[in-house]
Amino acid sequence: MNNEQLQALRDLPIEGVAERLGLELRQHKALCPFHNDHHPSLSFNVRKNTFRCFVCDTHGGTIDLVMKTLHKDFREACRWLDPYAPVRCASTPSSLEGERLARSVTVPSGSSPKLGEVAQRAGGVCPPFDASRYEKFFERPWLSEAARRFLFDERRLDARVVRWCRLTSWRDRNGVDWLQIPYYNRDGHLIGIQNRNLGYRHTPSPLRGTPPNLGGEPEGTTSASSSSPKLGEVDAQRADGGVCLPRFRFPQGSQCGIYNLPVLNRLQEGEALYITEGCSDCWAMLSAGHKAIAIPSATLLKPKDVQLLETLNLELGTPFHMFPDRDAPGERLFLQLKALLPDLQHHQLPPDCKDYSDYYLKLKTEN
Repeated sequence: MNNEQLQALRDLPIEGVAERLGLELRQHKALCPFHNDHHPSLSFNVRKNTFRCFVCDTHGGTIDLVMKTLHKDFREACRWLDPYAPVRCASTPSSLEGERLARSVTVPSGSSPKLGEVAQRAGGVCPPFDASRYEKFFERPWLSEAARRFLFDERRLDARVVRWCRLTSWRDRNGVDWLQIPYYNRDGHLIGIQNRNLGYRHTPSPLRGTPPNLGGEPEGTTSASSSSPKLGEVDAQRADGGVCLPRFRFPQGSQCGIYNLPVLNRLQEGEALYITEGCSDCWAMLSAGHKAIAIPSATLLKPKDVQLLETLNLELGTPFHMFPDRDAPGERLFLQLKALLPDLQHHQLPPDCKDYSDYYLKLKTEN
């Protein structure tokens, strides 16, 4: 990974990274996961794109936050931030490249990654995603009561959209329900999976007693068999011994970049394509009757992705539209995408709506 790629990861919106890690932000603050925090002391500076806890003095940028929260080394944190990034590290601790990578991140004293940890795997490349292990889960999707409540009662999504996106669910051995979200390329091949913790907002943090299923192996009444593969992400562990269930998990090697690429095959000439910030907003946009994809980070757009969208604009006259989230990361993402797609049109959300999902629910209520 070169300096430009590393800088792109450091430029990811710090609050967006924090939310993906499962932290719940309010007014640029969150409960600090690095000590037994009862009052939000972890502060985020969106201008400098950094975080700092004013109690335990843990601080840094996007890569530091992932390393510290998920107990990953530098290379693994980079892969977590951008599944597409070819993060290659030195094979020996004495390598100058390994030393450069180890020194390129600032973490609290005593927790700096060792060179051997940075270069612990030969080649430093994450194993590819094994789609064959997961495809059967989406052949006959199964929605638990919690999943149906989330999708239809809380989000009020169109059932046809849920079927189109092949959403399914599973329950782990601790009774936690997960929504399983498949990512397909334009040809319909499974390339990644995002697992969303449906009990995230209702799960005490930290959890005491028996830790949850750290392997993430689906159990209980699901559409998967008892030999379901383990997920690649391990639950974050707090410094005080408690366990924080993550909001999202991804099987090893998942390429969760642009979401809902198959919809591009259904675009008509001159038909608008909406770009959303996440899967939930994409489902809401689809339920509202629009063609939509989700791009959670501009760094996930590879040259071939940009070329694909540009080709749509040239050949079909496809106009691009976006309702950015009403926060600094949302506006930053719009500006980043605007630089890549100059014709991208900005739409302002109402003051009482933080994202398009809120706006969709507001419209459903008014109608």
